Amino acid sequence: MSQIMTQALQTTCNTLPSASVSCVDSYLQTLRKFPVLSREEEYELAVKFHQDGDLEAARSLVLHNLRFVAHIARGYLGYGLPLADLVQEGNLGLMKAVRRFDPERKVRLVSFAVHWIRSEIHEYVLRNWSIVKVATTKAQRKLFFNLRSAKKRLGWFNREEVETVASDLGVKPEHVLEMERRLSSQDSSFDLPVGCDDEDESTFAPAAFLESPEATPEELVVTDDWESKTYGQMHSAISTLDERSQHIISQRWLTDTKSTLHELAAKYGVSAERIRQIEQSALKKLRGAIAL
Repeated sequence: MSQIMTQALQTTCNTLPSASVSCVDSYLQTLRKFPVLSREEEYELAVKFHQDGDLEAARSLVLHNLRFVAHIARGYLGYGLPLADLVQEGNLGLMKAVRRFDPERKVRLVSFAVHWIRSEIHEYVLRNWSIVKVATTKAQRKLFFNLRSAKKRLGWFNREEVETVASDLGVKPEHVLEMERRLSSQDSSFDLPVGCDDEDESTFAPAAFLESPEATPEELVVTDDWESKTYGQMHSAISTLDERSQHIISQRWLTDTKSTLHELAAKYGVSAERIRQIEQSALKKLRGAIAL
């Protein structure tokens, strides 16, 4: 059934103009060409789709109900998101509703689909509104949408209004105040704003204050102590090598531009194999000294 619905969705999308920013008006005008279905017509199409897998029936159900999606999507323009995106998300909800719609329950498709349409639009708003991204609980997300519709004026709620809204929505007054604060505040950038100098010590972004799991004082002290001890042992061990071995180790391991065995062999007038043997012997001595 899901494969059938996918094919129906693709057919529908190919029929209508894209709901992009540049052609929203054209899209909405096209929807007017599809009149509202009667109860009998809707029932017949739903039966054909669910019992016979009729793609044309599914396509008709979707096309003739898209106008309702656009109407619902307009109610979310206050969130500052593009109408085209809201409509497209709502269309996905309509597709899911058509797939799950049971014509035998004697309920109109649009009444059943409202839940799915709003659900998809809500998820889109939550994904794209930074104020809500910190509202992680289900109750806080529900409060976010209800509070916007309950608020009838600009500015902060007074105490009486807070108590009234909390009672109506079934939440605690402090939750209303917290969400009111979020809705009344401006978004702040998580990273440094464009144009700011990363090296400016007087400018910090919220990202700079995140706790690092590895930054506990104990671990920092242990790491610093281990590095100091290791570097000290390495320096002492290298000082015990003869001058030629020190130079070979330095050129092979401790410089950015490393020398090859043949280059060192030419410098000391020996074979590359001899340089390799000196190198291996020196490394063995260093490992032994550090392991003590």
